[in-house]
Amino acid sequence: MEQTTAAAPAAPVAAARLATMVGDFDRSPAYVGLATALRELIGDGRLAYGARLPSERDLTAALGVSRTTVTRAYALLRESAYAEARQGSGTYTRLPGGRVRALDRALWPSDVGSGVIDLVCAAATAPPGIAALYAEAVDDLTAHLGGHGYFPAGMPGLQAAIAATYAARGLATRPEQVVVTAGALAATAVAGAALAGPRDKVLVESPTYPNAVQALRTGGGRLLTLPLEPTGWDLDAVEAMVRRHRPRLVHVMPDFHNPTGLRMSEAERERYGRLLSSHGAIAVVDEAHHLLHLDEASAATPFAVHAPEAVCVGSASKSVWGGLRLGWLRAPDHLVDGLTRARVGLDLGAPVLEQLVLTRLLEGGIEPLVDAHRERLRRQRDAMLAAVERHLPDWEVRRPGGGMALWCRLPRPAATALSTEAERHGVLLAPGPSFAPEGGLDRFVRLPYALPEEQLVTAVQRIADAWAVVTDQRTGPPTQPSGADPVMVA
Repeated sequence: MEQTTAAAPAAPVAAARLATMVGDFDRSPAYVGLATALRELIGDGRLAYGARLPSERDLTAALGVSRTTVTRAYALLRESAYAEARQGSGTYTRLPGGRVRALDRALWPSDVGSGVIDLVCAAATAPPGIAALYAEAVDDLTAHLGGHGYFPAGMPGLQAAIAATYAARGLATRPEQVVVTAGALAATAVAGAALAGPRDKVLVESPTYPNAVQALRTGGGRLLTLPLEPTGWDLDAVEAMVRRHRPRLVHVMPDFHNPTGLRMSEAERERYGRLLSSHGAIAVVDEAHHLLHLDEASAATPFAVHAPEAVCVGSASKSVWGGLRLGWLRAPDHLVDGLTRARVGLDLGAPVLEQLVLTRLLEGGIEPLVDAHRERLRRQRDAMLAAVERHLPDWEVRRPGGGMALWCRLPRPAATALSTEAERHGVLLAPGPSFAPEGGLDRFVRLPYALPEEQLVTAVQRIADAWAVVTDQRTGPPTQPSGADPVMVA
């Protein structure tokens, strides 16, 4: 890389703001509850790495607690490596293992410098309350230690809780119709392995999530692509493709499509579902983003209501947290056995602790936690939209009603060149061709808004600088920076 961007020091945290962020922490004892709340804020990134915490006196006044409470809480943070004291300067946030403790080198190029902003991975930090759910689930774990711990179709309690969410959306579902997996991508791979062999055709959209394409190939199915228009689904074109090729599977993302952010109308769902049913095609319906509606909108009917043979793919990773590696399949009865057998060919079940966490979350009501997640995404989306409009006014971008990313149309096909130049300016980007199974789409780039607003605004400013270089006619073709491309995980 020819240019490295140094990380800016994190801003000091005001005592009043920190008191609001901490909220109503556990007071038994108060110093432990305060330390636990602060660790969660630091761990999930709401308190930036290297930020200066308020003085003990200021935080004592803001929280209305004793000075001893704050002193002992700060001491616990330091002992657990979530903070460090600097002589004459104050207490600063840190993380066990340092800043890079959360960076998997499979996801980041090995030679990127500090301060690089990752806009390849469309995944957010955990919303408040996740750590407490894990702690509670540990208590539930004891009752399962006497068993073998293998649940190829999922723990019965979790299957029932997931089935109830479908019933609440208008799709009657029994627990036996649910197969729990280690994430939505694993669920898609199970569907590909179970339902499409080497002689079968699988229809996928373009653009689409590239890892889903690879997962659908698990059974050896032959992939065909269907262009997805920037304004939505051309169902006449879909019908022509289905009639001509008679696909076994059709991959559909009706809710806040990745990467475009598009959402199918009720009429489109009904027509699309009837079309597939009439031609014997099974829809593999990716619903990973269906909870991430950011604007006022009526709840959409599950696609499977209109396509009884559909296999639904769900996920906790987008609506809750990527570290909660759980997904699932919801399928008609006669397909469940084949899906379960295919699943056993990949692994023998998801971790018990994570299943207990998700069971607790679904049974206790997921909406408050998802509401907090949506509120973050809403602010971040609006901040990135405003930054793009200000710094890249010649780009075309549609305001998505949900999901986690903007799909931007460039004035000319130069997305690949832009991603190369943007890395020199300290931003990792996924250009349009990454989402095109058969190539093309170099006029588009995906910009996830899963990071804090300040980082998103900085990222857009850097992208604008990179775009100026790419569009400068005096500049020759950019050279490819060294290092491996980052893996796209969401």
